[in-house]
Amino acid sequence: MKNQYDMNKIKEIIQASINTKKQVLKNEDLLVRIKNVVDLISDALKSGRHIYFCGNGGSAADAQHLAAEFSGRFYIDRRALPAEALHCNTSYLTAVANDYSYDVVYSRIIDGIGQRGDVLIGLSTSGNSGNIIRAFETAREKKIATVGFTGESGGKMKPLCDHLINIPSKDTPRIQESHIMAGHIICQLVEEKYFSN
Repeated sequence: MKNQYDMNKIKEIIQASINTKKQVLKNEDLLVRIKNVVDLISDALKSGRHIYFCGNGGSAADAQHLAAEFSGRFYIDRRALPAEALHCNTSYLTAVANDYSYDVVYSRIIDGIGQRGDVLIGLSTSGNSGNIIRAFETAREKKIATVGFTGESGGKMKPLCDHLINIPSKDTPRIQESHIMAGHIICQLVEEKYFSN
């Protein structure tokens, strides 16, 4: 009996993930925003600008994953693209968190290395991550484009996003699964667009 419950639960979770992706698929406005992010990143890279990613917890892992798709490769055997996840320097991260505040770990590094025309992508399922909000505020001051990957509402990040990829769900795992899907779409299309000439 327990085994049947487990199998049913597995199927329910898979179906919930599929349902969230179906909601993304039928949201034309969201699909247009994904396409606009592809154009934004492609244009930034062609202008010699950099792409930065930030997140917390599982979203930090997703940020690192997506940055690696650009700086490593996706489908095409090609040269590296300038993209990085901002949490990977643990000496910097722990020093700033200890000496200042965890809320400024991303804004401080964006202030230090970000340049006008760069793109900052922040992943936060709630849209309320304080350190990403602060980073987006700094990015705005420096004329760095901001892209938010959030859940349904967009949270407090929403008004700070030049482009908002808000997955139509309130369920954190389902949002994160769709963040990776949207991120992979962006990586694939940027790679095709950038290296098509």
